[in-house]
Amino acid sequence: MSKVVLVTGGARSGKSRFAEGLANEYAPLRGYLATGEAGDGEMAERIARHRGRRGDEWETVEEPLRVPEAIRESEGRFSVLLLDCVTLWLSNMLFRCEGGAGEALSRVEEFTRGFGAFRTPLIVVSNEVGMGIVPEHPLARSFRDLAGEANEMIAARADEVYVTISGIPLKLKG
Repeated sequence: MSKVVLVTGGARSGKSRFAEGLANEYAPLRGYLATGEAGDGEMAERIARHRGRRGDEWETVEEPLRVPEAIRESEGRFSVLLLDCVTLWLSNMLFRCEGGAGEALSRVEEFTRGFGAFRTPLIVVSNEVGMGIVPEHPLARSFRDLAGEANEMIAARADEVYVTISGIPLKLKG
């Protein structure tokens, strides 16, 4: 069994940079499991910026939907695996899986049940979306609820949990 760390925080809170710093404590080759897709120019630019920041000591695995499977397939290839990010994975599932939020939550449950079987340390990045106002649109409320439940599941089973605010990490667990 290996360590699982959750890093959460709001948009632009420094969570990815902090998670990358944690991963940089491990020897190369480090794995980066990316759930985001370049659907437009701005997202392509974000992805390029993240890749450039990581450098050659990282290998990127792109997987927008099959996250538990990608983690199992990556076992033993890397000294550490960083999943960035859960909320994009949830968005992908919400729009592409027939079962919607229910199916997405089942997949997160499957993911967290696998924590005990991981041999490679895993760092998980997720957005904290429940600290703002109640969204007006039903889909936005559904996403907020799904992300909150997913974060709760992951945090409950993670060995360490951090929240980042204004670039400053705060250790909540572990």
